[in-house]
Amino acid sequence: MRYGPGHKQATHERILAAAESLFRREGFAGASVERVMKAAGLTVGGFYVHFASKDTLLAESVRAFMRKTGPRWLGGLEDLRGREWLSHFVRRYLSRQNRDNLESGCLMPSVLSDLTRASPEAQAALAEELEVLVAEAVARVPAEAGVTARQRALGTLALCFGTMTLARATSSHPLSDEFLEAARALLLAEGGTEPQVSAPRKKSR
Repeated sequence: MRYGPGHKQATHERILAAAESLFRREGFAGASVERVMKAAGLTVGGFYVHFASKDTLLAESVRAFMRKTGPRWLGGLEDLRGREWLSHFVRRYLSRQNRDNLESGCLMPSVLSDLTRASPEAQAALAEELEVLVAEAVARVPAEAGVTARQRALGTLALCFGTMTLARATSSHPLSDEFLEAARALLLAEGGTEPQVSAPRKKSR
């Protein structure tokens, strides 16, 4: 049977969608090639027509997720700057909805630990897509005394992803909400102020 010119690309995207769904629920280790292809309604033999290895699949899945989700995190914030932009981004990401919706929420908490052991190809895919987010943030977040705009952008993303991972890992416990609230408070606290130090009490005679 001869297929149209868009068939291979449609099949490729079908495999990526199946892989992303399994990665969310099972992590990288639990999403075998066999399970991914079965979820996509395809035979295992067709996998290597599209991907050189499972690590290549992870790399493409991360890239596809970040490119698809970035506009959702950043949409409507194009005209905002400074703390207003930061507030909208942080509250949008560090939300209960993002934590609780495993089907469409952030993929990163499900695969970050796997990426620490992944191939350079998969790690490079993540780094490249993170640089896009960092560049967007650097153009909008304020630099403050002792902290450059890039450092603030990197720190914001690190705290957001790390917090969401912990919030998901403790989702059945009240501590989960505390993680979200604490990270929001820390990221959105007014900077540049010196800590208040109480004057020492005079000893009574």
